[in-house]
Amino acid sequence: MTRPTVAQLCTGTLTVVVATLALLAVSGATGVLEIAVLVAFSLTLGTLATALSMAAAHRRSAAGPAAGSAPRPQPAPASAGQGTPAPVTTTQALAAAPASSPAAREYVQQS
Repeated sequence: MTRPTVAQLCTGTLTVVVATLALLAVSGATGVLEIAVLVAFSLTLGTLATALSMAAAHRRSAAGPAAGSAPRPQPAPASAGQGTPAPVTTTQALAAAPASSPAAREYVQQS
């Protein structure tokens, strides 16, 4: 597993601090054992937040490049008109395909 980034560590640390303060304020714990349990719970919560953010980043990087960084299609060369068939439009493809539903037949008839 990779190391967490600075942003992921900050997320985990902030989660620990905020959770600890919130739990101590809400619970009104005064005993050492009670406070230790709340701090341990907050530390577990912060570790979980960091681990989940790392897993999400790993899934995003494994999914592939972002849509903006995809390579653009190259235009066809100027000599493409010689011996190559003309591109088929959607209407032509629908007209050539058997219309299996009434809605598809109606669409083909209207176009």
